[in-house]
Amino acid sequence: MSANLKAKETWISEEEYLAGELISDIRHEYMDGAVYAMAGASRNHEKIAGNVYRHFGNHLQNKPCIPYASNLKIKVGNQFFYPDAMVICDEQTANDYYTEAPTLIVEVLSKSSRRMDETTKRNAYQSLPSLQEYVLIEQDFVDVEVCRKSAGWVSQHYFWGDTVCFEAIGLTLTVAEIYERVDNDEVRGLG
Repeated sequence: MSANLKAKETWISEEEYLAGELISDIRHEYMDGAVYAMAGASRNHEKIAGNVYRHFGNHLQNKPCIPYASNLKIKVGNQFFYPDAMVICDEQTANDYYTEAPTLIVEVLSKSSRRMDETTKRNAYQSLPSLQEYVLIEQDFVDVEVCRKSAGWVSQHYFWGDTVCFEAIGLTLTVAEIYERVDNDEVRGLG
């Protein structure tokens, strides 16, 4: 959901950014001293993110890995991002509002967020030693892209009728489960 709308004109420190996020009604991402307001999400975006988060949560109940929805930040160097969903398997962190050690990250793509999610965030996330899988899910058509560290970050795409294995947490979902209740032209044509 990270459609970056407008950067604040002046440079601010990480400390100023983090303090501001605690009191702001709007979420912002932070890159190299610049702050970017995030756009709202569509119904399809929220359905996909919710489906993934729910399945992760059910699967990981009573296990050491913990799923998080879109309100916990990821810190990568001097950048902070809000992913749509993630799983953290090493909770040894000194901060309650962000992690530097996600195991699996999910971003739901829209026209406004695609470029950032496929370039800047992909490069940043894949530099994290803890990250095992980066997943990009299209909201306007059916396409689940999974990039795995174990496969050299080469993309694998999954479409309607396929099953997706989230190897980092040992969970397999059908593409239909990921797109449950989503209303776009492709899903309507398949139903």
